[in-house]
Amino acid sequence: MSDLPAPLWRKSSRSTADGNCVEVADNLVGVVAVRDSKDRDGATLVFAPSAWCAFVAAARRPTG
Repeated sequence: MSDLPAPLWRKSSRSTADGNCVEVADNLVGVVAVRDSKDRDGATLVFAPSAWCAFVAAARRPTG
């Protein structure tokens, strides 16, 4: 039996009304998991927390 926590999935506050969004579980030790909210049984991507933070920071930067 594992003592690891189950992922606590959450959607972005900027999720669109038509459901096109990703869900993130950042309660896991040493990883951040990401999945498609429309395909919850599909693939899950796993990132190091530092890589996820860098991605989010880059996504928030204004373009052009």
